[in-house]
Amino acid sequence: MMRYHFSGIAGAGMAPLACLMRCRGHDVQGSDRAIDQGKSSDVAARLRAAGIVVLPHDGSAITRGIGRFVHSTAVEASTPEMQAATALGLARISRPALLAEVVNAGQPGVAIAGTSGKSTITGMIAWLVREAGRPATVIGGAAGVGEGSAGCFLPGPADGPVIAEACESDGTLVGYRPAIGLIHNVSRDHGELPALRAQFATFAASCSTLLVNARCPEATAIGQTFNAITYGTVAGADAALEVLGLGAERAAGMLRYRGSELKLDVLLPGLHNLENATAAALIGLELGLDTVTVETLIARFPGVARRFERIGVTASGIRVVDDYAHNGEKLRAAITTAQAGASRVLAVFQPHGFGPARFLRPELRELLPSLLRSEDRFCYAEVFYAGGTVARDISSRALAEDIGCAYAPDHAAVRAWVAREARPGDTVLIMGARDPELPRLAREVFAALK
Repeated sequence: MMRYHFSGIAGAGMAPLACLMRCRGHDVQGSDRAIDQGKSSDVAARLRAAGIVVLPHDGSAITRGIGRFVHSTAVEASTPEMQAATALGLARISRPALLAEVVNAGQPGVAIAGTSGKSTITGMIAWLVREAGRPATVIGGAAGVGEGSAGCFLPGPADGPVIAEACESDGTLVGYRPAIGLIHNVSRDHGELPALRAQFATFAASCSTLLVNARCPEATAIGQTFNAITYGTVAGADAALEVLGLGAERAAGMLRYRGSELKLDVLLPGLHNLENATAAALIGLELGLDTVTVETLIARFPGVARRFERIGVTASGIRVVDDYAHNGEKLRAAITTAQAGASRVLAVFQPHGFGPARFLRPELRELLPSLLRSEDRFCYAEVFYAGGTVARDISSRALAEDIGCAYAPDHAAVRAWVAREARPGDTVLIMGARDPELPRLAREVFAALK
């Protein structure tokens, strides 16, 4: 056993991994500037309750007694903690690299990859194995609805299955060697398609069994090289999905695979959520769950935090939804799903960093006007700044000028804009990633509208 320090421990991917190391008997401590700033207090409380020591993020916690220094990829090399770890010669490892180690040691290891849908699929799998009483470790980026914001974490035996959300954002997919891998989709996110294709192809080559979504051309092209099992609505898919209904509140379909039929009745709207359920159901079957169990449990899945999470409906019929959408395809899925259930949508989007805002600007300049109906309204909230030394060289004001929409310099301005614009029957959609205050904003908007 050794002592771990997690730098950036409040992150949605960091907190579950820290909890896992603690469950496996290691001494675990960590720090995060968000906690120092009075944010992520619920995450800090859950970490302390798990026996993890939370310390200031100023470098003072870094000592020679640390056996492994785990850092979030969002923590810059210039921070006092990173500099102290370097000066002491501590063994350093990034969060994704440690997660890949855990997955590769799983019996079996399962890696859920793709540029959209990973967190929901992983959350669904966690729900399936937990409710079915199947011991397994599950680590993902989004907690279940009502479970806080410390990510998805289900502890299991060290010699049992490990299911994890494998992210491509930092190029670390290449470190996974899972028994079962899944590529749900590949679209422009965190990088351009050529680099993503190469990374996903390396990941695919390392999977003993590979599943890919046949409706995504990029995933299908990769899967053809590696004899993947295909799933989805495309004719000829190995696991064929027939859409039975895409209502404003739920989605339903029939999944046919290896001579069996499963009715997928999902308490989440949209085709993308039906596809998420398909992927989760197939992983459940690969892990040995029977079709009746999967079918029954999928129908009871309550969702995960900030993935089209319905905050509430006012007496006048105004619905407030909180969503993690932060790139083109995720924005498309969230907005079109909201439009299916409302004649008018008020959409708020907060870019999750200055680099992502620059990267997405040309795409969103073209995409958003094509998505929004004449009666819909859109507001850009100011770019989220997590602290550190990043170049703050773009503002959401410029993004708003690109498409002639509203701009909110802070969350108070978002609340005021929604209050001015909202009408009975509207759906208010709050979108954005990374900012731990966004769930609070969505609930404050709902409270004000009530």
